[in-house]
Amino acid sequence: MKTTRNATRGLAAFGLAALPLAVQAQAPEADTNQAMRLNPLVVTAALAPRTADETLASVTVLDEATLRRQDPTSVTDLLRGQPGVDITTQGSFGKQSSLFLRGTGSNAHVLLIDGIRLRAATTGAAAWEFLDPRMFERAEIVRGPRGSLFGADAVGGVVQLFTPKGEEGAPQPRVSVGGGSFNTQRYSASLTGSSGGTRYYVAGSRFETDGAPVRQDGDDKGHDNTSGLVRLSHTFNNHAEVGLLALRSRGSAEFDAPGAATDGFLQQVAGVYAEQPLTDRWRSRLTLSEARDERDTQAPTYSSLFETRTRTAQWHNTLALGPHELVAGAEYAEDDLGDSQTSGLSFDEDRRYNRAVFAQGFLDFHPLTTQLSLRHDDNQAFGEELTGSLALGYALDEYHVARASYGSAFRAPTFNELYFPFAGSSNPDLKAETSSTVELGLRGQYGHWFWDLAAYQTEVEELIALDEAFRPVNVHEARIRGAELALGAEVDDWALAAALTWMDPENRSGDNAGKRLARRATQGLRLDLDRELGDWSLGGSWVVQNHRYNDAANAERLPGHGTVNLRAGWDFAPMWSLRATLDNVLDKEVVTAQGAEFDPVTFQSMPFDYINAGRAAFLSLHFGG
Repeated sequence: MKTTRNATRGLAAFGLAALPLAVQAQAPEADTNQAMRLNPLVVTAALAPRTADETLASVTVLDEATLRRQDPTSVTDLLRGQPGVDITTQGSFGKQSSLFLRGTGSNAHVLLIDGIRLRAATTGAAAWEFLDPRMFERAEIVRGPRGSLFGADAVGGVVQLFTPKGEEGAPQPRVSVGGGSFNTQRYSASLTGSSGGTRYYVAGSRFETDGAPVRQDGDDKGHDNTSGLVRLSHTFNNHAEVGLLALRSRGSAEFDAPGAATDGFLQQVAGVYAEQPLTDRWRSRLTLSEARDERDTQAPTYSSLFETRTRTAQWHNTLALGPHELVAGAEYAEDDLGDSQTSGLSFDEDRRYNRAVFAQGFLDFHPLTTQLSLRHDDNQAFGEELTGSLALGYALDEYHVARASYGSAFRAPTFNELYFPFAGSSNPDLKAETSSTVELGLRGQYGHWFWDLAAYQTEVEELIALDEAFRPVNVHEARIRGAELALGAEVDDWALAAALTWMDPENRSGDNAGKRLARRATQGLRLDLDRELGDWSLGGSWVVQNHRYNDAANAERLPGHGTVNLRAGWDFAPMWSLRATLDNVLDKEVVTAQGAEFDPVTFQSMPFDYINAGRAAFLSLHFGG
């Protein structure tokens, strides 16, 4: 109770601190670019471009300027501590990472890359650790259920990463080289431009490191990743557009196990699309895509190979009716384990399809706006599922919008949870998770800054979790309550982003009723502050999280942590710049997960902490715009 009271007081204090600023706002008009950065267009929340204050959802946008300033070595470093986002890792540099969005499971959200879903069909989770952040120019985090738009797994929300579209004009090259601690080396190059209605962007990157230990007194665990990206599009005179995307990452990561143990991986998305304006008000788009997730694990005592593919056909139609908008479409997706095998054993089922139709109406009766959506899924394994949402927004005045929403979602059990071919590791009797969420929010949007406050409650039935024997079972009921405060500002040459998260993810049934869901922190703060000083830029990030428990019974407590990262940039000549980062400046030990090993003397399982890398410095040289 003391922890909850302190968190509530902290959230209230943060909110009250913003009120005097809101009163003084009288915000003068900012320039267009600044206004777009503080109130950016978001496409993930409603399948159509809407400014952040129009989406009727809790959204966070990390734009190109943010990615360039921070220049993170991993996507997880970029997302860590953002509103409602919690990340656990089993070490640094390519080690297994899990993302929890609003307290839901690591496979209860959707990762999209330019609209293409990427995950392992076996686990249902995305391999965040194998994505190179230099391949992307933007990230959108939409929190809250989006099952009525994206189908299964969108319980906690959706994260979408966007690749560059290609800039207009003559070819523009960009090159960067750098390195730093742990014998790390980073290289990247790209070429972008347009000609005669055709845009193109081609890029490649290489990351390699000796790595750092993932446990006390352990050996360094290395990682390498080679990524390539091609994106092309052509716009015809009648405004029709066709395009293609191909993104591929391949490499390896050493992990903790007796002897030399390595995960070889391949992550790939590929898609083609055609978009045609059928009338002045009606646009239609067809997308065909395939996502691949492959993992080849080699260790002295075992080996495994998983090759999964998800093939998808999507048809979207957008109809503009004055201030109103209707989106309707259909989707067919097929998960295929292909040649996946584990030690010569095969899954009982290795393929399933999902068919869906959906519709959304966005009705603008200013100052009242309404968003209604409905989706019907027909899953080969679990039959039919209907999800929907209703959101209402009301403009209190020129600067403030209040919102309220209700949404449902579901998560179908994964192939591993149902059919993993080791005795006692799967459960073919699992039921699908279902959930419902109620949310209230208030946003203040001014010329030079904004704030967004949201409170929500999610009820999950038949939550899929691991029991004491690490077998997946249904937990009859879980409840997640939370509140988030996000703030952003750009004043003169200062840029500020702040996020405060409070959450209470509780198991409400069975032997662990009243316990916190495993590996979730309940309080978090992230503060990013940057300053432009002519040709120089300086900045830093402070990320704080409280303790968490590694197990469902809350017997294994992992300490909280706070880390400080610093960065600097110098534009020393036209088209040339240097960037330096110093991560974990105070050399704090960060533990967000535990492992276990068998003790042959005591015949017991002995837990150990997975630790992240300590203080690390990196320097890079960049050429290009």
